[in-house]
Amino acid sequence: LSPQATVQAFLSAMEKLDYDAALPLVADDCEYTTLPLPTVQGPAGVRSVLEPFFAPTLENEFVILRQAVNGPVVFMERLDRHRLADGWRELPVTGVFEVRDGKITLWRDYCDMAA
Repeated sequence: LSPQATVQAFLSAMEKLDYDAALPLVADDCEYTTLPLPTVQGPAGVRSVLEPFFAPTLENEFVILRQAVNGPVVFMERLDRHRLADGWRELPVTGVFEVRDGKITLWRDYCDMAA
C-alpha cells in the first residue's frame, strides 16, 4: 500500500473500532502522540491510548477535510466525529503520519482537547 492508502486503511478500521485490522498497520517502533498526552510506542502503546478514549463511543466517523502527501509523510486535516450516548461530538484534528514498508512509523495528532 502507498503511505496515503495505509493511513486511510488504518483510519477506516479505527472508525469501526476494529483494532485487529488497524494495529497490524502500526510498526513495532511507531511513535504515537496525541498532544498534550505523552508519546507511546508500537501497536500496544497505540491501543493503550485509543481503547480508553473510544470506550464510551458508539460510532465514529473520520471526515478527511484536506490531505497532502510528500513521499512517506501524510498530513490529514480531519473532523473526528464520535457518537456518545448523549449525541455526537466533533473534534477538529490535524494528523501527521510517516509510513515505511506499509506500516505507520510515526503518528502525531494535534487537537484542542478542550473541544
